[in-house]
Amino acid sequence: MSPRTPLPPPPPPVGIRTWPDRDALLADRAAVLDDLLVRQLGRGRIAAHWGWAVLLGTGWSFVGTAVIAFLESLDALSVLFGMVCLVIGVATLVPTAVAIVAGLRKDARMRQLLAQWAALDRHPATDARRRAPGLFLAWLLPGALMCAIGLYACVTVPAGARPGADTYGTVVLGMGLGLVCWLTGLIAVGKALAHRRWALRLTAPARLS
Repeated sequence: MSPRTPLPPPPPPVGIRTWPDRDALLADRAAVLDDLLVRQLGRGRIAAHWGWAVLLGTGWSFVGTAVIAFLESLDALSVLFGMVCLVIGVATLVPTAVAIVAGLRKDARMRQLLAQWAALDRHPATDARRRAPGLFLAWLLPGALMCAIGLYACVTVPAGARPGADTYGTVVLGMGLGLVCWLTGLIAVGKALAHRRWALRLTAPARLS
């Protein structure tokens, strides 16, 4: 499924639903839920997420290198090198950040559609597989690891710093990379937990009225 393919529409209002029977409704419901889950949690989305994370880290590496070059400023060549790194870093960071924010907004829309289509009916025989424990762990475990690495970097880099202009640049670089790890890991963990909550509601036993 191409990422440019529009998202499925929400289910039609009660008054204009045209499913001939429950089997037809369940078939459409299953197709939409499966499509949305692949878009939100599938391998392609995993690769895209960590690809954006790498780009974000790369962009900040250039920015941090520019800061170090400016702080050292040994000669005009150092300043020129810093300017080039800064331009490359900003040119990488800005579109990457925009893409990540757009992805988060799209995730929110997909969660809304998942809830709307799931509410149409219940079908325990097929809904159980939508817990997708493998994909849940594929998001949760790397995300938790990245959060831990990011927090470790943000704490240890400034703690081990010593006074000096070059050290300040190194702190900016190290803490920035740690923040990138923490934020991208947090997004992955949040996505995994949000799916888990939805899946548990989907497969929860029906309440008797």
